[in-house]
Amino acid sequence: MASWKKSVAAILLLGITCLNGCGTTGTPDYPIQPVPFTDVEIDDSFWSPRMEMNREVTIPYALQMCEETGRIDNFAIAGGLMEGSHQGYYFNDSDVAKVIEGAAYSLALYPDPELEAYIDDVIDKIAAAQEEDGYLYTARTAMTPDHMPPGGEERWSHIEHGHELYNLGHMIEGAIAYYLATDKRQLLDVVLRSLDLVEEVFGPDGMRNPPGHQEIEIALGKLYRLTGEPRYLNLAKFFLDMRGDAEGHQLYGEYSQDHIPVTDQTEAVGHSVRAAYLYSGMADIAALTGDDRYVQAIDAIWQDAVSTKLYVTGGIGATGGNEGFSTPYALPNETAYSETCASIANAMWNHRMFLLHGDARYMDVAERVIYNAFLSGISLEGDRFFYSNRLATVNGEERAPWFPCACCPSNVVRFLPSLPGYIYAHAGNDLYVNLFISGTGIVRTDRGIVRISQKSGYPWDGRVTLQVAPERRSGMFTLHIRIPGWARNEAVPSDLYRFTDQNTEEPILQINGVQVPLTVENGYVIIRRRWQEEDEVVLDLPMPIRTVAAHENVVADRGKLSLQRGPLVYCGLLCRMARQREW
Repeated sequence: MASWKKSVAAILLLGITCLNGCGTTGTPDYPIQPVPFTDVEIDDSFWSPRMEMNREVTIPYALQMCEETGRIDNFAIAGGLMEGSHQGYYFNDSDVAKVIEGAAYSLALYPDPELEAYIDDVIDKIAAAQEEDGYLYTARTAMTPDHMPPGGEERWSHIEHGHELYNLGHMIEGAIAYYLATDKRQLLDVVLRSLDLVEEVFGPDGMRNPPGHQEIEIALGKLYRLTGEPRYLNLAKFFLDMRGDAEGHQLYGEYSQDHIPVTDQTEAVGHSVRAAYLYSGMADIAALTGDDRYVQAIDAIWQDAVSTKLYVTGGIGATGGNEGFSTPYALPNETAYSETCASIANAMWNHRMFLLHGDARYMDVAERVIYNAFLSGISLEGDRFFYSNRLATVNGEERAPWFPCACCPSNVVRFLPSLPGYIYAHAGNDLYVNLFISGTGIVRTDRGIVRISQKSGYPWDGRVTLQVAPERRSGMFTLHIRIPGWARNEAVPSDLYRFTDQNTEEPILQINGVQVPLTVENGYVIIRRRWQEEDEVVLDLPMPIRTVAAHENVVADRGKLSLQRGPLVYCGLLCRMARQREW
């Protein structure tokens, strides 16, 4: 395996492994570690075509659209490589960064000299756009009197909506991914110079404004893991702790989750993408610092979201006015926002919650999001997208080829190739199987490497065959296999949705052809044994068609049912029989 692949976990959305000593004994981190997607090979009838579609269609298409809409030219103009003025939104730099990140993930798995050369050229333009002191924000460098970013000519003058730090956060993530995929550090050097400037400007003795749109907190956690530099972790924590600090800045309000300190927050409020990025960043920094106050806060917020503000598809964000959360149980169908970016952020957040707590309910939510709210955001052809994902429509709605605000297509580009990193995880000698996707994974437990393979027709078929092969002839470790909530008569891990009938078919577990009792703890069946190379585990999950009803407080869903089979949700069914049932 190439040397860079030894640090591939940093390419994952979490960026678990670092290069220069960050992972030394005694350094806090998630108690459960994900198996990086570069250690997982997908061979799945459902997901493989979608992954291939992302590589062959969506990434080239997104790069083409970034060219046609001036997103790449903005860097060339800011760098003096061509004439012109800034085009589009002031946060368009972030779309280019996300596509670079997605392209890097693809290159990590499938070397492509042509794609790599193209990205190198884009990075040259980005480097040219960076100002002498490290400032990188084309909307200001290339602005004209009639086209200025929020705050006008003055840097950092409108942190709430200017998106300078948001753009940089995505650029950091793209730089890390590209460095680890190619060993090229030009973009990494660019973002490090930018961060030197940010550290000069922001801090206890400088500006104390947190970014209006969260993202850089996640990126700084990754960068800390990559470099081992505490200053990046400290900067991430600073931005978290300044949120809700009325002494440091004029508060932005609930829209940006800047109404009270993050450690005092208990409800999911405001812009849903910003919120879920914030909660993901809080989970990361809690894991890296051991600050449990963040965990207590996001535990309460998660309970609020899953109990009162989650669509049956796993989508979040009910209203378009704030692109975000509404009041409890306000979940309209025809006007649902359920932004694709919010679905991605929700999956990221729930995955991190699992890594903190080891409870399958978080992966139950993540699975619901991935198969439903997220996947509806992109066409099977890979070049049409939904921004919002409504659960019902009167006039019909079609996916669009692109958007002036293209955060969702560029986010799809980077999320899809990282999905294999959500399948497996490990802690010590515990190996977790979270998603049922055919293929092979390499898991590095304390007792050595374990090769685990899956074969299934999921999500259409509930039979999953697992083969476990320890590196040694035998190995003692514990296998945790998630038994989805839907297979345990639990629609979601709250009373927000419920199945209207009880499924009496129980999941069946066999080890080497012998049926064994299925005892579930925290949503997992736990098998501890001395594993041999040829051991085989077969799990049969019954998949009858179920009807799902919402809590009576969800006014929009009264008299309505959705259908669900396995993890797949079919929404918006108006059922006359529903009116005759006892609710």
